[in-house]
Amino acid sequence: MIDMTRRDVMAAAGGLATVTLVGGAAHAADPGRKLGYAIVGLGNYGANVIIPQFKNCRNSRLVALVSGDPAKAKRIAAEHGVPERSIYNYQNYDSIRDNPDIDIVYVCLPNSMHAEYTIRAAKAGKHVMCEKPMAVSVSECQAMIAACKQAGKKLMIGYRVHFEPTNLEAIRLAESGAIGKRRYVRSEHGFVQTNPEAWRLKKALAGGGSLMDMGVYSLQAARYMTGEEPVSVYAHETTDRRDPRFREVEDMIEWQLEFPSGVIASCISMYSANQNHILLMGEKGRIEMEPATRYEGNHLWTGKDGREQEITSLPPGPRSTQFAGQLDHLSECILSNREPIVSGEEGLRDMRIVEAIYRSAREKRRIAL
Repeated sequence: MIDMTRRDVMAAAGGLATVTLVGGAAHAADPGRKLGYAIVGLGNYGANVIIPQFKNCRNSRLVALVSGDPAKAKRIAAEHGVPERSIYNYQNYDSIRDNPDIDIVYVCLPNSMHAEYTIRAAKAGKHVMCEKPMAVSVSECQAMIAACKQAGKKLMIGYRVHFEPTNLEAIRLAESGAIGKRRYVRSEHGFVQTNPEAWRLKKALAGGGSLMDMGVYSLQAARYMTGEEPVSVYAHETTDRRDPRFREVEDMIEWQLEFPSGVIASCISMYSANQNHILLMGEKGRIEMEPATRYEGNHLWTGKDGREQEITSLPPGPRSTQFAGQLDHLSECILSNREPIVSGEEGLRDMRIVEAIYRSAREKRRIAL
């Protein structure tokens, strides 16, 4: 998840109409050095979650910032050793092509800006990490993939949970047959959105409501805990339009997914209650995480029909934190010329299902995928 100030949002949006896309070649990655990241968007997530993680990275380093707030950018640059010449705004963003220290751009902007800034980064000759959701439509996702392929650059989506030890162990247990044949998944994610003026509640910026935010966690969990792709969806939305928070976007949306093996997934996202829970039931037992996908402090249980055993000794993740694991994974993929495990195609798969969820809720019928 990402946050931006209103100044950041307006500056970035203004830059869309005034900057011409340009081409360029990226600096060749030297296997003997850390690859350089430019963080685009210095809201809470970019500034306070991602940037501090570079100290935990083995193959990645912070080399540039992009922000509409010059004072904030200079302060953060000074705190993290980024030279002022490597501070950019949304108008001169395309000139990152001339900075050989930048190998990767990490797009931490509102959802509706993901496609534009990803495509511009690719045309500037840079690899891209883009926050989830990948974009606000299937067509935007396809354009992002095409731009990166045309430029010969990697595209990875910021699905950090794929590098989180609790979830990795839950997936391993499920795939090992520890609970027998998988039968049912429940995945619930939400929080109380208190600020009616938050950009996440503006459809033009977010593309939707809770589904475009916390719903991605619920959808992802259903897919990685079953190890399958769904074949149909049926959804229902519950939103109080009298609430000033939900004039433009949905509050609560629930959906059921059917999988080829017969597994059923019940998922929900919401902006009016706090929940962070994943449960997988099998013929021989169950795997449960609560909280499941927080930045830290996740818990994992197994049992026959309850929380009989908490698993506290987890195999280490790929790095000391899920964020460092995510950052380094893209760097390692670039250095070894392999595709990220959560590539642009993964983001596109989610967006196809998201569009089907919205359609099902709107038309009140089952949608085949």
